[in-house]
Amino acid sequence: MSYMEKTPTLGFKNRYLFEPSPSTMHKPSMMQKEDFNPIKKGRFGIWEYVVLSATFLLLFSSVYAVYLLQPQFEELHLERMNTPLGIFIIGLGLFLLAVKLSFLLYLFVLYLRYKPVASVTDEELPTCTVIVPAYNEGQLVYQTLHSLANSDYPHDKMQIIAIDDGSKDDTWTWIQKAKAELGERVIICQQPVNKGKRHALYRGFHLGTGEIFVTVDSDSVVKKDTLRNMTSPFVVNEKCGAVAGNVRVLNNEKALIPRMLNVSFVFSFEFVRSAQSMLGSVLCTPGALSAYRKEAVMACLPDWINQTFMGQPSDIGEDRAMTNMILKQGYHVQFQENAYVYTNIPKRYKNLYKMFIRWERSNVRENIMMSKFAFTDFREGSKVGPRILLTMQWLKLALSYPLILLMLWFILNYPILFLSSTFLSILVFSSVQAFFFAKRNNNVPESFWAYTYSIFYAFTLFWITPYAIATARRRGWLTRDLAIKK
Repeated sequence: MSYMEKTPTLGFKNRYLFEPSPSTMHKPSMMQKEDFNPIKKGRFGIWEYVVLSATFLLLFSSVYAVYLLQPQFEELHLERMNTPLGIFIIGLGLFLLAVKLSFLLYLFVLYLRYKPVASVTDEELPTCTVIVPAYNEGQLVYQTLHSLANSDYPHDKMQIIAIDDGSKDDTWTWIQKAKAELGERVIICQQPVNKGKRHALYRGFHLGTGEIFVTVDSDSVVKKDTLRNMTSPFVVNEKCGAVAGNVRVLNNEKALIPRMLNVSFVFSFEFVRSAQSMLGSVLCTPGALSAYRKEAVMACLPDWINQTFMGQPSDIGEDRAMTNMILKQGYHVQFQENAYVYTNIPKRYKNLYKMFIRWERSNVRENIMMSKFAFTDFREGSKVGPRILLTMQWLKLALSYPLILLMLWFILNYPILFLSSTFLSILVFSSVQAFFFAKRNNNVPESFWAYTYSIFYAFTLFWITPYAIATARRRGWLTRDLAIKK
């Protein structure tokens, strides 16, 4: 592998003795600023009030519509109950609903027991290497590197590596600018051509000298205590092989899609991953912020970089793949609620669905991989938890096509009943996410976006999973070319 090495690999000793140059001594930088303070409350203008008003008008109208349409619902129920197929469908639906509710209750019990690991002392903290792969991120990577350098992690124990993966914009210029300001605290490298995030991380893993590898996306910002909170679980639990960070949306002030996803992310991470963490089986360490024990990474690195799916090299899902390979070694994978990272989310529908397709394709592939070891004696202790999590993953995928067909049949035959029942279901189930977000963030108005997002997903993104299953073999990052068209 012939790479252009811009900065030699350095040991930890004397790496961080950085003296600012006279030209930068009196200029303010992110190193000197207070801890990152994310925007907690987005602006509410006329457009936002219109969207939310329309959302609740639809949802509450559905309640009244379902009340008025009770005779039609009863007639449909009796009609279906008079046929074997109808009885089967209704019985199966009730069974699956019971399974889903039981699973949510199971997660809720686990969530109540969850507590993040508190930071250990400076003396106990392990050495860590933070790897930041970047492609067409422009100035964002500069902000990322400064936020990392601003961490309250002991400088003599932290190594930062920034890798430009053959960007076509000015990303390398911004990386060099950060290097000029941060000095030897940052090692910078540039790939001669774009080879993909997996190859950029692979290079970082080989250059890194820390006991713990931390990977951070180049459009993300961390808080001062994020890194120490990410590495502390490895100190207190020798079985811990990987840690997932707590991802929040950075650009959630104006655009509707990021604001909606911010509510969804809080539920996905702080509820779902908290529960998974109690089982030592977080299924995916996110690309935005993850930490890995070095020995665990190096043990599976050849398989990871050479991974294929249906004869094609894998160039997506590197985070889920690494998580699986570490779980397979018998390690636990945990979630740190107190390790925050704020990352940019697509603002446009096209960018969003391409991102979701990539995630779902990875989900299909890695569920297959996890199935190869999850039902074996892959680690000490109980393995029931990860097996339940995997089974529910497969249930979601298995039901995607039958549910699409059922939805189409319902729309063609009973469009009014379909719409009213769908909106009523959204009102009920989205209230769980909205309540959770409001309670966790003390922000009731922003929690209302949970309802809007559920409507948005139900009518514009429902096709993602079936499409991802059918096209799981396809390669490509999908959103990378869009980055240079901003």
